[in-house]
Amino acid sequence: MVASGESGRVRTVTRASRTRIWDRFSASDPGLLRLMAGLRTVGAIALTLAVLALLEADVSHMVAGAISAMVATFAIKEKQRREQAITLAVGLPVALVAMSLGALLSTEVVAGDLVFLALIFAAVYSRRFGDRGTALGLIGFQIYFVSLFVGAAVSALPGLSATLVVAFVCSAVVRFGLVVETPERILLRLREAFRARLAQLVAAQLELLVAGPDHVEKALEDVRRYTARLHQSAMMIQGRLEEGTGDSATALLVQRRVADAEIAAERLGVLVLTARSSERADTLTLHLPHAPAPAPGNQLRTQDDVTATLRRDLNALRLLVERPASNNRGAAVAHLRNRLLGYRDEENLPRAPAAVQDVFRGIGEAARGVMGLRLALDGPQDESDDTPATTRSREELEAEDVAIAQAEETDADEDVRKGLERPTTRAAVQVSVGSALAIVGGEFLSSQRWYWAVLTCWVVFLNTASTGEILVKGYRRLLGTVLGVVAGVGLAGLVGHHTWTAFALVLLFVFAMFFTAPLSYALMSFFVTAALGLLYTLLNTYSSAVLVLRIEETALGAACGVIAAAVILPVHTDRRTDELLGTVLTRLGVVTDAAVEQLSGGPARDLLDMARELDTAMEDLRSSTQPLTHPITPLRTRRQTARYVVALLETCAYHARSLAATAELLPNSKSVAADPLLKGAGRRIAHNIDVLVARVEDDDSDGVVETGASLASMLETDTPGTPRHDRVTDRVLRHLQRLDEGLIGLARPLGVVSVATSDRASSRGGGGGA
Repeated sequence: MVASGESGRVRTVTRASRTRIWDRFSASDPGLLRLMAGLRTVGAIALTLAVLALLEADVSHMVAGAISAMVATFAIKEKQRREQAITLAVGLPVALVAMSLGALLSTEVVAGDLVFLALIFAAVYSRRFGDRGTALGLIGFQIYFVSLFVGAAVSALPGLSATLVVAFVCSAVVRFGLVVETPERILLRLREAFRARLAQLVAAQLELLVAGPDHVEKALEDVRRYTARLHQSAMMIQGRLEEGTGDSATALLVQRRVADAEIAAERLGVLVLTARSSERADTLTLHLPHAPAPAPGNQLRTQDDVTATLRRDLNALRLLVERPASNNRGAAVAHLRNRLLGYRDEENLPRAPAAVQDVFRGIGEAARGVMGLRLALDGPQDESDDTPATTRSREELEAEDVAIAQAEETDADEDVRKGLERPTTRAAVQVSVGSALAIVGGEFLSSQRWYWAVLTCWVVFLNTASTGEILVKGYRRLLGTVLGVVAGVGLAGLVGHHTWTAFALVLLFVFAMFFTAPLSYALMSFFVTAALGLLYTLLNTYSSAVLVLRIEETALGAACGVIAAAVILPVHTDRRTDELLGTVLTRLGVVTDAAVEQLSGGPARDLLDMARELDTAMEDLRSSTQPLTHPITPLRTRRQTARYVVALLETCAYHARSLAATAELLPNSKSVAADPLLKGAGRRIAHNIDVLVARVEDDDSDGVVETGASLASMLETDTPGTPRHDRVTDRVLRHLQRLDEGLIGLARPLGVVSVATSDRASSRGGGGGA
C-alpha cells in the first residue's frame, strides 16, 4: 500500500513536471507555429529526397528538388486549407514557367537579366493581391533562382520539370496528410499559449511582490517581458479568430474574454508595483525598458500576515490559470476560485493599507477574467459550489455574453493609395532598380555567382517599409552570412562527399532556419549560409573562395538594396514613423472618445475592435522604430527619445483598452453606471490628442497641449459634501488621469508647448467636445 501510494505520488509529480515543461515550450512558441513550420518544411524536403532517391535522380536534381519543396511549403501563407490547395496547384505551373525561362535563357546574358528583372518586379508587385499573389510571386522568383543555382540547361529541362512536380506533390502530401494544420487547431494552441503566458506573468508578479532590494530590478524586467509576451499572444489570437471559430459571435466573445484577462493581468502588475512602493507607480514603468523601480515603501512587510495572504492568493491565481478546465473539478479548486472572486466585494477585503487592498481587488478582477476565459473557451462550468460572489460574477459574464452576441462586425478600412504611392508598387520599383545594380556589380565579382547579390537585395526588402528598416535587415543578413560561412567551411571539411550525411545536416539547418526566423534574422541567415555550404559540397562546387564570395555578394546586395531604397522613391524612417505615430494617436483618440461617450451615457459602440486596431497600429510603430532604437545606432539621444515615446504610447494604449473594456460593461454591470460628467473630463484628452496629431502631420502647427487640475477634481460638484463621482468607479478616473498624463508627457519629445488652463469651468460649461 505504501509503495503503491509512493508510486502514485511519483507519477503525479512526473506528470506535473511534464506539464510545466510543455507549458514553457508552448509559451515560447505560441500556437507551435514555428515548430510546425519547421516540421512541415523539413518533412516536404525529406519526402522529396526519398522519392528522388527511389527514382535514382542525380545530386543536382535532388538539390533542386529539396529547394523547390522548401519554396512550395514556406511560400503559402493562407489560413484555410482550401485556399492553400488552390495556391499550391496554381504555383506548380508558375514554377514550371520560371524553371523553363531560366533554362532557355541560361546562355542569353542580357535577355536573361532583363527577364529576371521583370520577374522580380512582378513578384513584388503581386503582393498587392494578398497572400496568394505574394506566394505566387515568391515561387516564381525562387524557382528562377533555383535554375541559376543548379545551372539548368535546356537538355536538363524535362528532368528538372519532373523534379518540380515531385517537389510540389510531396509538399502537398506533407501539408495535407502528414503535418496537418487547421485554423481551429492553431487557435486552440494559441489559446493554450495565452494561458501559459498568463501564468508566467502572474508568477513574475509574485516574484516582484517578494523581491528584495538586490533583485527588484530583475523581477521588474521579468514582469515587463511577460506583459509584452502576453500582449503578443492576445494579438496572435486576434489574427486567427475569424478563421478559427465557427461564427462571428463566438469570435467576438473569445476576443472580449482574452482582452479582459490581458487587461486585468496587466493592471494587477501595476497594483503590485504600487503596493511595494512609497507612491503610486506610473504605468510607464511597465513599458519603458530599463526604467528604475519606484522607491520602496513600508506598506508590505516580509513577515506580515497580509503579505503572506497576498503571496498565497497570487499562487492560487497562478494555479487557476495553469489548470486546464478539465482538471478544475473538485472542491479545492472551487474554494480557491470562490475566495479570489470574493475580493470583488469590499467586505471581504482584509484590513490593510489602501494600496495593498487594491492588489486584492486586482486579484479578484483577474480571477473574474480567468473565469470568463474558461466560460468562453470551454463552455459552462460546474456551479454547485458557487458562493454569492461567484454567482454574481457568472451573472455579469452571462449578461455580457448576450450583449456581445448582438454586436455587429465592422468592415476594415481599405488602402486607397494608387500608383507609386501604393507601397507594393513603390517596393517593386525599388527592388527592380536595386536588383539591376546587384546584377551589374555581381557580374564584376563573379560571372557565375552574381545571383547571390540579387537574392540579398530581394530579401532585405521583404517585410520592410523604410530605408532604416532595410539598413538594419541588411546588416543582420550580412552578420549571419559571415558567421554561416565560418560554420560552412568547418562542416564542408567534416562531411566531405558523404551525400546523405550532408542532406541530413541540411534538413537540420532548414528546421533551425524556420524555427528561429521570427526570433532573429541574423540567426536565420546563419543557418541558411551553413546549409548552402553543404549544398555546394554536394554539387562539387565547394571551396573557401566560393563562401568568401558569398559574403562579398551578400554585402553588395545589401548595399544595392539600401541605395535603391534611399534614392528611388525613398520612405525615410522619420517619415514612416511620423505617419505611424499619427495613425496611433488618431486611433487612440477614436477609442478614448467612444469609450468616454459610452461611459457618459452615449450609444454602445464596438469598442474592442477599435482597441485592437489601435494595438495593430502600435505593433507597426514599434517595428518601424527598430532602426532608431537598434543598439548600433550612433544617435543615443534619439534612441532614448524613441524608446520613451513608444513606451508612453504603449501606456496610453493600455489605459485606452482598459477604458474600452470598462465601457463595454455597460449596461450589464451592477458596479459601473454611466456618468454624464465624464464627457467634460474627456474634453481635455480629446483636445490634446488633436494637437499632437496636428504637430506630427505639420511641424509648423502652433497648437498647445492643455494641462491643469486632475481630471478627478474636474468632476467635483458645487454642493459641499456631495461625493465627487457617485456613479463612476475610481478605476475609470485613474485610467483617464493616466491617459491625460501620458499625452501631456508626449508634448515635450514632440516639441509641443504645454499651457496650464482652468479646465474645471470649461468642462462644466460645454463638455460636448469629447
